[in-house]
Amino acid sequence: MNFDFTRKLMEWNSAENNRSMPWKGEKDPYKIWLSEIILQQTRVEQGLAYYNKFVETFPTVKKLAKAPEEKVFKLWEGLGYYSRCKNLIATAKIIDGDYKGRFPSTYEHILALKGIGPYTAAAIASFAFNLPHAVVDGNVLRVLSRYFGMSTPVDSTHGKKLYNQLADSLLDKESPGIYNQAIMDFGAVVCKPQNPLCSICPQKSDCRAFQHAWVNDLPVKEKVLKKKTRYMYYFVISVDGKTFVKKREAKDIWQNLYEFVLHEHDEPIDWTKKNIKEAIKSFIDTPFQLQGISTIVKQQLTHQLIIGQLIKITVQTSIDIPGYELLTEKDIKKLAFPKFINTLMQQEVTLF
Repeated sequence: MNFDFTRKLMEWNSAENNRSMPWKGEKDPYKIWLSEIILQQTRVEQGLAYYNKFVETFPTVKKLAKAPEEKVFKLWEGLGYYSRCKNLIATAKIIDGDYKGRFPSTYEHILALKGIGPYTAAAIASFAFNLPHAVVDGNVLRVLSRYFGMSTPVDSTHGKKLYNQLADSLLDKESPGIYNQAIMDFGAVVCKPQNPLCSICPQKSDCRAFQHAWVNDLPVKEKVLKKKTRYMYYFVISVDGKTFVKKREAKDIWQNLYEFVLHEHDEPIDWTKKNIKEAIKSFIDTPFQLQGISTIVKQQLTHQLIIGQLIKITVQTSIDIPGYELLTEKDIKKLAFPKFINTLMQQEVTLF
């Protein structure tokens, strides 16, 4: 164990760490779990409002477990990575059923829950139950990589094992929750990804990255994320004041969220009255009236760039589109839609 690193970190935490978050110091494992799941892939500034809404609407894990799934997804709407919400619901039901509504209190049982990995399990175990398990997130990996001058890729199999062992060796076993929060805060406010505060860092005298000017080169990642572009065009098809929608069931982005009639294409489409008519034929074979088309909207996801438009049409005769259901505007407002579609709906539609 590097006693200097741990001692200096704990001293910094006690004297200088003023990073405040509403769940800091929280001992309720349910609220800790909520905050950790919400903050996966989400900035604190955005996640805070969602955390507060969830705690207010579902103050206990039992309340969450008993809630209609559509209500939970609607509350999650806009956060993205909806598999997190699906796992949240599944785990709440497991805790309510198998554990009588009481959050499991051992690392192993917490880790076995759906959607909870080693980092989240360690966070819950240490914060709620003061168990000696080190958290290893992006902030921790960055701090350790720089301090020890480690070029082993943090996302490699060997790297993951190495960093986990190192994190465990540095953990303050008497105050694991305080230590874990301290090192994550340190990575967020001092040892930042860009423009770290090396000049005032209490660890700089022993930091190998600082000594050798490696700060901007560490940590190292092995994998380069491959991104693809998808062109998703949505037809809002209305008849008698109702509109066709369906739930996305496939294992793809936005699973369990709702969408309008989708026309996905390999290439961008420059829409004209003629090709709109051709595209509509794959859904309906009846006369329609074009109400308008939106401007192009783009949304960058982690591994995909989504580009598309919204095309509004009305049909006078009764029709059926397999897989889709006709709903009123009032019912549609209760459903959770992807941010991409909500953004499209906010665009003004115009005719050619």
